Amino acid sequence: MSTVDDIEDAVRRLAPEDLAAFRAWFAEFDAAAWDRQLSQDVAAGRLDSLADEALTDLRAGRCTDL
Repeated sequence: MSTVDDIEDAVRRLAPEDLAAFRAWFAEFDAAAWDRQLSQDVAAGRLDSLADEALTDLRAGRCTDL
């Protein structure tokens, strides 16, 4: 059995209040991981082409106010 299988089994056996606590912890953990990855991508310039495209569209009047 893999570690993931073990974790899935353990999560299935959690009491409702423990599952709620795990959900809250995991949501924060996952958001922090996403934020770190996004920061790394920005620093590496991986989003520059998307920013350039958005600015081009804005200058060309192809955007609408939200």
